[in-house]
Amino acid sequence: MKIFLIASAFSLVGACASRSYTQKIDDLKQSIVFEQPEMIREYGKTITSDELSTHVHTLASAEFEGRKTGENGFHRASNYLKDFYSTNVIPSPLGRDHYYQNIPKAYFNTESPASQNVVAFIEGTVYPEEIIVLSAHLDHLGVSDNTIYYGADDNASGTAALMEIAQAFIKAKSEGYGPKRSILFLHLTAEESGLLGSTYYVKHPIFALTNTIANLNIDMIGRVDKKHDEHKNENYIYIIGADRLSTELHYISEAANSRFTNLELDYTYNAADDSNRYFYRSDHYNFARLGIPVIFYFNGEHADYHQPTDTPDKINYALLKKRAQLIFTTTWYLANSAKKLSTAKL
Repeated sequence: MKIFLIASAFSLVGACASRSYTQKIDDLKQSIVFEQPEMIREYGKTITSDELSTHVHTLASAEFEGRKTGENGFHRASNYLKDFYSTNVIPSPLGRDHYYQNIPKAYFNTESPASQNVVAFIEGTVYPEEIIVLSAHLDHLGVSDNTIYYGADDNASGTAALMEIAQAFIKAKSEGYGPKRSILFLHLTAEESGLLGSTYYVKHPIFALTNTIANLNIDMIGRVDKKHDEHKNENYIYIIGADRLSTELHYISEAANSRFTNLELDYTYNAADDSNRYFYRSDHYNFARLGIPVIFYFNGEHADYHQPTDTPDKINYALLKKRAQLIFTTTWYLANSAKKLSTAKL
């Protein structure tokens, strides 16, 4: 009888704990409410397939020579971004038209020239000290044996998405709906060399990392990988890392998708035992390792990954638009919610 009573007590405690956890998740889900969703949707619609195509075709053109870190093509691509932000009256956080976070030659190996991260900034209207970092690496593999590695998906797609998202936010701000929290648009160098641009940024942050509430990182979002292509399913995006440091961030991402884009959020590569180790292989990792919540948006690898055949004509621009709109709406919530993102793990 005594053993039975003890076992019953443990079962009761376990059931109560389970109900308590379920209630916490339910409460969290119910707390995520998008105010003025139709307005958010309208600003999201300013992200267009045509503009994304223009940016990708430019960034992944022969003129930019594969955008290898520190080389002429990379500098031309940097200037293209600088001109874009200046034209759209999206300022630099460094003042005036200084859109480059310069990284000295000594930071790289002896064969690499100096390079730069490209930065733009929209200051928050209510909590300007709280920073959301949106990132995408600008660099690719350059030219090898007189062959250009164009890098349309990797990562002109992410770069173009970041530009369009910035343009949507500045339009909202110009019409009186600026984000309550600040947003840093961070175009990183030297990802292909070992995440060096983001490593430099977290060592020399423009804004204190203690005030950086999240990093949403975009790396390859313009194509369909083999697995989804075989199943004739292009309506997806891989989500990596969203729940690693913040349970709330995961459910914000889910809510944004459910409310606005209805993509399949594929968590295959978010598994802790993922043999590909994608969580560690793009720039978000340098934020995550310092305890900053992250989401990594990724379409998976395809036959043209790191090949000269990764060209603009193979990008699915309608799909790229939809994925960019998901990132925009997720950022909108993070920037405008009444309370700052929680780093609690439930």
